[in-house]
Amino acid sequence: MSSLFPDVPRPLCRSGELRQIERRAFGAGHRDLMERAGLAAAEIAREMLADTSKVLVLAGPGNNGGDALVAARHLRAWWYDVTVVFAGDPARLSPEAAAALAAWRGQGGEVLSGLPSHAGWGLVVDGLFGIGLERDLAEPYRSLVERVNSLGAPVLSLDVPSGLDGDTGKVRGMAIRADRTVTFIALKPGLLTLDGPDHCGEILLRNLGLEEFLDTPFPGCLLDAGSVRRLLPQRPRNSHKGSYGSVAVVGGADSMVGAALLAGRAALRSGAGRVYVGLLGEAPPAVDFVQPELMLRRPEALTELDNLSCAVIGPGLGQTKQALQWLEYWLAKPLPLVLDADALNLVASHPALMAMLKQREGGSLLTPHPAEAARLSHASAADIQGDRIQAALDLAGRFHAVAVLKGNGTVVALPDGQWFVNASGNPGLASAGTGDVLSGMAGAFIAQGLNVPQAARLAVHLHGAAADRLLRLGIGPIGMTAMEVADAARLLLNEWLAEAPPR
Repeated sequence: MSSLFPDVPRPLCRSGELRQIERRAFGAGHRDLMERAGLAAAEIAREMLADTSKVLVLAGPGNNGGDALVAARHLRAWWYDVTVVFAGDPARLSPEAAAALAAWRGQGGEVLSGLPSHAGWGLVVDGLFGIGLERDLAEPYRSLVERVNSLGAPVLSLDVPSGLDGDTGKVRGMAIRADRTVTFIALKPGLLTLDGPDHCGEILLRNLGLEEFLDTPFPGCLLDAGSVRRLLPQRPRNSHKGSYGSVAVVGGADSMVGAALLAGRAALRSGAGRVYVGLLGEAPPAVDFVQPELMLRRPEALTELDNLSCAVIGPGLGQTKQALQWLEYWLAKPLPLVLDADALNLVASHPALMAMLKQREGGSLLTPHPAEAARLSHASAADIQGDRIQAALDLAGRFHAVAVLKGNGTVVALPDGQWFVNASGNPGLASAGTGDVLSGMAGAFIAQGLNVPQAARLAVHLHGAAADRLLRLGIGPIGMTAMEVADAARLLLNEWLAEAPPR
């Protein structure tokens, strides 16, 4: 996806919302949406067919197939060699799709019922299934998808790759692996989370002239550079370290001191004025020689501080009785909290802590990976991954907190029902300590004056964008480390701040 994002949040629409937009547009006289979608697809296909004229178009049994048939008609009119495979029942087509099939045949186009044995296509246009797919692919569609994936030809998918759930990103048994996906009207969350990014390739959005129906607020939005840069904390010249807040990190039990230090270092690199690290280990270090600016303390010493802006609880915390007591102490404080790792595991296993978390008024940010989210939800990790957006919304609502469900296409959910899917990041983040870095970054942004939802959005996107920067520099994805992510995040923050217009 392009890094050139607009300054306003772009909506993410699930299938029910898209159906409503389509009905409103149809009622307002926009009755040629299939023609518009097919033409848009054909124009992109033409760009992908620079050196060849042979095109295979797969048309399915629904309106997605109608879009593909319109695209085929345009490509044939432009003198491309188009083969159409129609995998459906003409008698069961919608009026629009039936008209598209009739127009293709009226142009002299042929329709095959199965994939020919020969190959040599320069492009496959995938119009088998769109957002309406609600069950796993059955035969003959499954075998057709399998054959297309084995062809080795570039693939352009229409709306969503066939077999991918547009709402959740879940593969329905098997899915097309596209090089490009042109998606219509609005972005779909399933393209951006779970299995979506591994199947959709480059995403191109064509709103088909329906801008007027997309200017009302939607609960879901894309989390991208444009939408978070506006949140950057400002840095007036007349300021001092106290102007940028104080973060407490509580964790670092025996054999896990590094997790707390990573969170503390990331908080400093993300702009916090002061960072205190309360280490639970029996013989903790007195100084971090990599980052001597960190103030290492015993946990009880942090209770004497009256200048804290927020606390990050959990990196390397452990699940001992001592860890439980300290988590209980901080949950009772009217201070914004970032809860990660073992703090979440302790909450999940102690109903009293769950009750305390639900009743907090200081603001809470939860940063679980799917297994931790499953423990908090008394579900399985598969349940969480089956609908990541709903799982994050459930956590946010249940605990009256901002929930960050980490993973491919991290989801940020707010208690009021708003949600965001992050567009940045890569597999380099699948490395020990990157979650600790994320929690420290979020704590730093809270300390600098952002509210908890704002801090979560900025930290999540910046965290992924820093990993993307490293990838462009040839650092990763293999061997990318957590501290490299924190360093890259600092560079990006300062670049973004230098580019920000004056307020």
